[in-house]
Amino acid sequence: MDVFIKTHFSGGHHLRAYPGNCENPHGHNWKVKVTVRASQLDQLGMGIDFKQLKQTVNAVVDELDHRDLNEHPAFREINPSSEHIAMFLFDSLRPRLTTERYRLYSVEVRETDSTGVIYYGD
Repeated sequence: MDVFIKTHFSGGHHLRAYPGNCENPHGHNWKVKVTVRASQLDQLGMGIDFKQLKQTVNAVVDELDHRDLNEHPAFREINPSSEHIAMFLFDSLRPRLTTERYRLYSVEVRETDSTGVIYYGD
């Protein structure tokens, strides 16, 4: 069973060496969807409590909110592209969202309603 939450963050970035406008500083209101896959339900009938999932995800997403992402330690050497943001979130959340009953399944990051990426891990 897949359990997910959606959240968002706002931040600025620029893509180094990009051949176009995205090389200039600009911002997005990124939308994030985090999905956990549960192999069994707990005694209350939940794969993972939505409250717990939201708190865990927001603790990581808050690191990116209202920041220049190029200044974040994770993106000083690599571009803060949607792909790299999804990978950062996944790698940060995986140890926090892995138990015997459930595991992190995917992280979706959207720059707009019509463009985004989904990362499933290695």
